[in-house]
This record gives sequence, structure tokens and C-alpha cells, in this order.
Amino acid sequence: MENILREIQGDLGKKNTLTDFKAGDTVTVNYKIKEGNKERIQQFQGVVLQRAGGKGVNGTFTVRKISSGVGVERIFPISSPFIESVEINKHGSVRRAKIFYMRKLTGKASRIKEKVMLGLQEEVAVPQEA
Repeated sequence: MENILREIQGDLGKKNTLTDFKAGDTVTVNYKIKEGNKERIQQFQGVVLQRAGGKGVNGTFTVRKISSGVGVERIFPISSPFIESVEINKHGSVRRAKIFYMRKLTGKASRIKEKVMLGLQEEVAVPQEA
């Protein structure tokens, strides 16, 4: 029974290969939405709060954005066939794997330092300009 489950999960994991991102990164998720017989792509841009469940079939990631002054969070399954792509806009420099403290912060306090790539191995945290 377990062998069958592993085989199915292995097949599902190969379908959707997302770019490598982590908590604190600002991403744009292109998500397919079906409305009747039409299909369109909706973009959801925000900060990744967490990656849960690993990188396997059961993994998820949470993205938070502010829309009209109200915080909106959406949980995306990593192996979802409806995710067309995930684009990384900025790499954030945070010290936690799950940054739920962002829910309480507003305004300038909710800014995340941007990680700037200088070379292949070097990374320096630069404060984000307002």
C-alpha cells in the first residue's frame, strides 16, 4: 500500500517544479481560474509567510498581500496543477522560517530588507528604500 502511495506522489511531484523561494520573498503567483467554460490567469503578488509540508506533494506556501488596506492571505499547494508559474520579484532577508509577526505590522514597520546578490556566493542585506 505504501509503495503505491509513494509511486503516485512521485508522479505528482514531477509535474510542477517551482522556483526556489522562502519566507520573506516577494513573489507573483500566476494561478489559473476557471469561470464557466473560460479559463484565465490571475496574478497574486505578495510576501511569502511560510512554506509548510516540505517540497513534496503535500507542501504548501502562504502568500500575504495588502488589498485596499486589508490583509489578504492565500494558501497555495505546491503540487497544484492550477499554478502556472511563480515569479520571484525580490529576495527578502528575514531571520525566521515562518514570519507570522508580519500580520501585526502596518506601514513602514512591515518592510522587509532586500537581499542583494553580488556574486554567486556573496549576499548582502540592503535596507529597502521607501
